[in-house]
Amino acid sequence: MAATGPVSTLREALVKAYNGNPTLSGARAQVRATDENVPIARAAGLPSIGATADFDNNIISDSNSLASPDRSLRAGVNLSVPLFQGGLVRNSVNAAEARVLAARQGLRGTESDLFTDVVSAYMDVIRDESIVQLNQQNVRVLEVNLQATQDRFEVGDLTRTDVAQSEARLAIARGQLRGAEAGLISSRENYVRLVGDAPGTLTPPPPLPNMPDAPTTAVDVALTENPFLGAARQQADATRYDVGVARASRLPRISAVVGGNYTNYLGSLGDDTGVNVGQSGTAASGGLSLTLPLFQGGEPAARVRQAQALRSQALEQVTETERSVIANVRAAYSSWRSALAVIESSQVAVDANRLSLEGVRAENSVGNRTILDILNAEQELLNSQVTLVTARRDAYVAGFALLAAMGRAEANDLGLDGGPLYDPVANYDRVRGKIWDWDDDPAPRPIAPPTTGTRPQSAVVGPIEDPALDRPVDTAPYDPAGTAAP
Repeated sequence: MAATGPVSTLREALVKAYNGNPTLSGARAQVRATDENVPIARAAGLPSIGATADFDNNIISDSNSLASPDRSLRAGVNLSVPLFQGGLVRNSVNAAEARVLAARQGLRGTESDLFTDVVSAYMDVIRDESIVQLNQQNVRVLEVNLQATQDRFEVGDLTRTDVAQSEARLAIARGQLRGAEAGLISSRENYVRLVGDAPGTLTPPPPLPNMPDAPTTAVDVALTENPFLGAARQQADATRYDVGVARASRLPRISAVVGGNYTNYLGSLGDDTGVNVGQSGTAASGGLSLTLPLFQGGEPAARVRQAQALRSQALEQVTETERSVIANVRAAYSSWRSALAVIESSQVAVDANRLSLEGVRAENSVGNRTILDILNAEQELLNSQVTLVTARRDAYVAGFALLAAMGRAEANDLGLDGGPLYDPVANYDRVRGKIWDWDDDPAPRPIAPPTTGTRPQSAVVGPIEDPALDRPVDTAPYDPAGTAAP
């Protein structure tokens, strides 16, 4: 592992991402915005009160101030109570509530996708650190080997071909190391992007919980718990109510209306006879208001047909999402099992290549193998070790992706203990019944911290010592007198 900072665990990385990733914070804000569609829909069925005030000052007026007073002030209050709207409010509220449930399912999907990305980034760093370490050790050994080969060439114990082979293999190893270091830096920067902090010394991840024993089991769970499939189903439910909203536009509407008015002519009402006339007055009225659409140019029918077509689209999207979930679960299960098999075969290859390297070295010591044979054996061992660490990463990431596709890779499933978990229902309960027009929330502020203060990532890793690779290629005794020269 890399000695680049304090020890970090996968759980800690997931908690940091859960509390500070901007994608997840933005998705939560989107759910809160969707929650507000419910009180917006309910408002159409609640009473409304309005006040009006007018002040008039006539510049040119009739000589009879009774007909045209110089000044007037009018104020009124009106109350309208909807009594019947053809099901508009009921269907609008039901559609809004269905979309709230869909948004919550979408938030679950965003959360599981984020956790899958964090697990992938975490395992990428572990994999790339190991690859860099293996390549660093390979370069160190080849540098020592090149020096030994040059020394033996100078005394005539080896040929120029042996030196060229060592130089070529060292140059290739250095190039592979630079590529591995670039990959490690990229993986660490991606980790910072997702988690919000630089990776320290990452510990091996814990075993994945509750893995399915067959693809059919995984599919059965996913069809019930996959968040994206749940969101598609809720969206389809919402479109059913949208059809009712569209049909309400061609039905009558009835409202109870109550109003009061006050008028004051500000002493400007009178006549030339000097008779005193009242300068103010009040009035009140009440009744029912009926709106009966007779002809709207076909717009209501068009809106109904449009809503029906959108519902048909939503139903097809449910089927499409279901197919995608089934395919993704089966593919993730196959990838996971395949990666486990690759781990087993790669471990066998590593063990066999270790044994092969030792045998080639022994045969070289008696003249049956060349230095090139040893270099090839070392490269095969290095390649198999890289394949092994890559397979371990792939198996864990594929396993976690399988859990995510099944709908079991969220904070509640993982038991994260980084504080209270976000509850989208709490905000819905808070805003659903609010009817006050001036009830705003505090001004929004960023939740996710920026990463501008995070230092640029490097490819620094701690050394490892693999005895099979940490030995000089040239094991023949150094003979400066040239007695063993051909």
